[in-house]
Amino acid sequence: QSQLVESGGGLVQPGGSLRLSCVGSGLTLSVYDIGWFRQAPGKEREGVSCIASSGGRIDYVDSVKGRFTISRDNAKNTVYLQMTNLEPEDTAIYYCARRRGTWDGFRLSLQPDDYDYWGQGTQVTISS
Repeated sequence: QSQLVESGGGLVQPGGSLRLSCVGSGLTLSVYDIGWFRQAPGKEREGVSCIASSGGRIDYVDSVKGRFTISRDNAKNTVYLQMTNLEPEDTAIYYCARRRGTWDGFRLSLQPDDYDYWGQGTQVTISS
């Protein structure tokens, strides 16, 4: 079954760090833009970061700029989200998703509707 698989979530204290991974299992990621999204209880799904297929262009939502770093290793069919200086407001389920169509970052998107394949999510909880 073709799917995206996230890992790396957990419980950390404010100010801590986590690195999330997103692997394509039976699903090619290398020619697609990939996005990270999150959804907190009672809130809509929010685009956090996205990266062009070549890695040449990147975008972040303002609330994570300077704290989160997205990267990819196409040889490993994997995309990462390094999260530092975590805040309680970052608590959410984090999802990775594959952009519909091939763009190579021509027009990056943080809109969930532009993505068609989604992982099952990994829980990130920031609490002291």
